[in-house]
Amino acid sequence: MLLSDRDIKQALTDGRIKVDPAPDLALQLGSCSLDLTLGNKFSLFEPARVPFIDTRAQELPAGMFRDLAVADDQQFIMHPSELVLAITREHLELADDLVGRLEGRSSLARLGIIVHGTSNVFDAGWRGHPVLELGNIGRMPVALYPRMRICSFTFEELSSPAEVPYYRKPGNRFAGQTLPTARTPE
Repeated sequence: MLLSDRDIKQALTDGRIKVDPAPDLALQLGSCSLDLTLGNKFSLFEPARVPFIDTRAQELPAGMFRDLAVADDQQFIMHPSELVLAITREHLELADDLVGRLEGRSSLARLGIIVHGTSNVFDAGWRGHPVLELGNIGRMPVALYPRMRICSFTFEELSSPAEVPYYRKPGNRFAGQTLPTARTPE
């Protein structure tokens, strides 16, 4: 069952959901979701530097990504057919009995911007800055700005706390992320 706005506020108060910096609930809290905002760090694919991505390789090829930081008052232009990794401004922590689901915002989807491809589940005990898989499937470039509301999270309670929450899972490849980085498949 999804947490309601009332339950999300209580989970924030109780520390079961931690968001830093603290959200402006008047702007970021929906009836059953919490919006997070776009950070200013991006990782851009450099397709001219590598001929293809080998999913069996232990590491991604050097030079496959270019990191970019955008000032808070600057725009980042998403071009058609572009895939960019970005990060939320907020650091998120989930209790051992809560799962988060990252959802795109319809106002951006209607412009052709998708916020995640497939990886929308954040396991119980997850901690870090959520990484966004931004894609422009539209025909026009779209300007994005740091601190704009970029995604929303819904939250669900597990029937009991996870025995091994994500932060304690051996080999958790995405725990504690602070940069929009890609990792190779397992």
